[in-house]
Amino acid sequence: MSDFDLDAYFARIGYGGPVEPTLETLTAIHALQVAAIPFENLDPLLGRPVNLDIAPLQAKLVGSRRGGYCFELNALFKAALETLGYTVTGLAARPRWMAPPDAPLSSRTHMLLKVALPDGLYLADAGFGAQLLDAPLKLQAGVDQSTAWGEWRLTHAEGALSLAVRLPDDWQPVYIFTHEPQHPADYEMGSWFTATRPQSLFVNNLLAERLTDAFRYNLVNHKLTERARGGSAMTHTLTSAAELGEVLDKLFDIEPPEPIEAVFAKLPPAA
Repeated sequence: MSDFDLDAYFARIGYGGPVEPTLETLTAIHALQVAAIPFENLDPLLGRPVNLDIAPLQAKLVGSRRGGYCFELNALFKAALETLGYTVTGLAARPRWMAPPDAPLSSRTHMLLKVALPDGLYLADAGFGAQLLDAPLKLQAGVDQSTAWGEWRLTHAEGALSLAVRLPDDWQPVYIFTHEPQHPADYEMGSWFTATRPQSLFVNNLLAERLTDAFRYNLVNHKLTERARGGSAMTHTLTSAAELGEVLDKLFDIEPPEPIEAVFAKLPPAA
């Protein structure tokens, strides 16, 4: 992609290593993107449009202190990887995070990537905001795979693949997907539905997550959770716009596109 500014992207995520399209490079970039460019849904929450074209994506995610949701984060990731020479296929998944086992399948509203390397296929995903993945996973079912931040498992599920992560009590399904390639029009439709449907989670709640080498920061409306790698979680309830602004600034490295008072006013009442 000749119009992708790889140098600016590397500066944004803090990467200065090899640029050969290897697993090592993919793993390093994957970890650095989720640490530097947070998951956040401020635009849908504030009724602002989400543009998946690469120029506005770079301006938002690389040129400013903003993040995005899966369609934005993984579109940026895909552009960077293709510029480096990787063979990347965009896929779509049906989220299953915290859904009852008998719940009907959701629509395909999550973007993820399949990366072909000499030793096989890998799943790369820098944008699942409920449980950010810190490293690529081999696209191989039935084998538990460990990353710095957790243990993951792919299984076959009725003609699809199901991704699950180990939580303290049990394995938690994350999403299900197939190998069917997706086109830009598929992502445009999924993103529009996600960002504009009146009942959408992203329209009615503030969500943010950032995963660094040492901490996982997760924000759901007024509730902030900080978890140290290998340690327990600490939670805190935000009670003012000023406190929310400080958290977005200091922990998530986000500068909201509108005054923080406007963001705070959009939050549902604290539980």
